[in-house]
Amino acid sequence: MKQVTVNIPEGKYEFFMELFRRLGLSTADGVTEIPEWQKEMTLSRLAELEKNPDKAVDFDSMVNDLEQKYGL
Repeated sequence: MKQVTVNIPEGKYEFFMELFRRLGLSTADGVTEIPEWQKEMTLSRLAELEKNPDKAVDFDSMVNDLEQKYGL
C-alpha cells in the first residue's frame, strides 16, 4: 500500500475527510498538527544555534553527564 501526505487548506479539512470516507480511503487517526507558535519557536532556536554553534551540546555527552549525575 502506498501512503500520501496531503496539506489541506484551512477550512477544507471536514470536506476532505468526508470525501476520503466516501471513497473508502483510510486516514491516520490521531495525527496532531504542530501549532504555529511551536514551529516559530523551533525556527528561532535553530537560528540562534546557527549564530552560536559553540553553545550546542552533543547529545551523547549530555546523556552521559545525566547518567553520571543521577547514577543511572
